[in-house]
Amino acid sequence: MKGTIEDVQVRAYRIPTDDPEADGTYRWDSTTLVVVHCRAGGTAGLGYSYADAAAATLVKDKLAGKVLGRSAFNIPGCWFAMAGSVRNLGEQGIAMLAISAVDTALWDLKAKLVGLPLVDLLGGVRDRVPVYGSGGFTSYTIEQLQHQLAGWVEEGIIRVKMKIGTQPDKDPERIARARAAIGSAQLFVDANGAYDRKQALAMAEIFNDYQVSWFEEPVVHHDLEGLRLIRDRAPATMEISAGEYGFELDYFRRMAEAEAVDVLQADATRCGITGFLQAANLCQAFHLPLSSHCAPALHLHPCCAASAVRHMEYFHDHVRIERMLFDGVVVPVAGELAPDRSRPGLGIELKEDVAKRYEI
Repeated sequence: MKGTIEDVQVRAYRIPTDDPEADGTYRWDSTTLVVVHCRAGGTAGLGYSYADAAAATLVKDKLAGKVLGRSAFNIPGCWFAMAGSVRNLGEQGIAMLAISAVDTALWDLKAKLVGLPLVDLLGGVRDRVPVYGSGGFTSYTIEQLQHQLAGWVEEGIIRVKMKIGTQPDKDPERIARARAAIGSAQLFVDANGAYDRKQALAMAEIFNDYQVSWFEEPVVHHDLEGLRLIRDRAPATMEISAGEYGFELDYFRRMAEAEAVDVLQADATRCGITGFLQAANLCQAFHLPLSSHCAPALHLHPCCAASAVRHMEYFHDHVRIERMLFDGVVVPVAGELAPDRSRPGLGIELKEDVAKRYEI
């Protein structure tokens, strides 16, 4: 049968950063990419997640066996089979990172089997999606910070985001210098949960002097009461956002029901394209805008298909990796990304020769 899944292959790659990177609660000097190929009818679907090599082991040893022999057109059946197989391991974390990579490969495969770009298989509501430049790591010097943010603005990206929280006493100065570099462009900040509630409230007032319009994870993401407190008391022109650590629908539902954020975030490398589309439907029901987190090459097609989406994160580290390792990656034009509809599926393919250099 043409649509029967015949093979699942997985590889892990570790790519060094171009400079040491840090945010308010974490530091790193490399990024691990787990790539999955699912094959049916002589066609290969590509999926990936930014994860740990352990996710690749889980795909190989457990998840592959749950989708082999199934129809590539029955993605919900594959999803529930994989989710059921990790019950005793814990459905969040590594398990969902692994499931997400397979899930994306299946969506890419299904679209290729019917000869459509994924956005057209899903049903597009827009032709292009605005992006915001994201980086501004706390490990950067002021000069590096200004150069990166101003560079995006010069390219036509009118929203830029920087990391804060490693040294809170220095954050106001860094933000002031960022504002000086970008002029009237929108300035977003991301604390990655580094502040406590009172600290975040005080910072929100200071940041307002520099027209900061987006305050991401001012407190740790699972402190829904804290997020709601800051959302209620922050300046009206400053949106509070969180959600990137959501692995399953209930996480997003709890955040929406708590009225914890002005904009919900979701990451298909953690919740799969299936979970991302579920989050988008939830946002529509709660009248919440949605923004995709990282991995722009993966999110472009589902973002074009989800009506709740406002914009996509154009994250420096992942943009660099995706351009290095994938053929077909598109670049922003006037601050927006548009899928290449001449290519089926996600429109990208792994550059095997380049990726081989980084294989773990």
